[in-house]
Amino acid sequence: MVMATTTSTTVDTSLASVTVEVTDLEAARRFYSDFGVDTYISLRASEAHSTGFRGFTLALTVSGPATVDGFVGAAVDAGATVLKPAAKSLWGYGGVVQAPDGTIWKIATSAKKDTGPATRVIDEVVLLLGVEDVKATKQFYVGRGLTVAKSFGGKYTEFAPGQANPVKLALYKRRALAKDLGVPADGTGSHRIVLGSTADTFTDPDGFAWEAAPTPS
Repeated sequence: MVMATTTSTTVDTSLASVTVEVTDLEAARRFYSDFGVDTYISLRASEAHSTGFRGFTLALTVSGPATVDGFVGAAVDAGATVLKPAAKSLWGYGGVVQAPDGTIWKIATSAKKDTGPATRVIDEVVLLLGVEDVKATKQFYVGRGLTVAKSFGGKYTEFAPGQANPVKLALYKRRALAKDLGVPADGTGSHRIVLGSTADTFTDPDGFAWEAAPTPS
């Protein structure tokens, strides 16, 4: 049985922003506004080569199945493709969609029944990076000053969010993440995502790029 552990360190680096790189900036702005997640991410134009699975997903946690359906429906109406139709599972209810720019989004709830009407409220957003070695990448990030909030052996790690951004950062095995999302694990080229750092610029062991976020004036 894998036991969860909790550790604490002084936070030197935390996730300050999430920037998705897209080929059509105006179209992406419209999509994310209609989807209802535009306040959680930034967008940047890029022509960087990218094929297959980009190695990450952005996951929304919401209150109930009706709200999951509402976000999935809004994404599809705005142009997204359904990778996994919303359905019940052992852990709750959820679905997976892919934005026109290629970014994969998972919308889920731990509730299997609605206790109220559908809302447009997002309880939590998690940026889940698919990595080759969760333990090694966790230690890399701990070395950069991130605080581990949850760690399940070599399967999953979640870092404590900083005050600069509401999005949580988590690590999962790349192939397991691809399987969960319903896509092949293979992919080449750019991840098409840039993480804002409250500290310096660096690249992690799986090629995810961090850049120093602008200091608020």
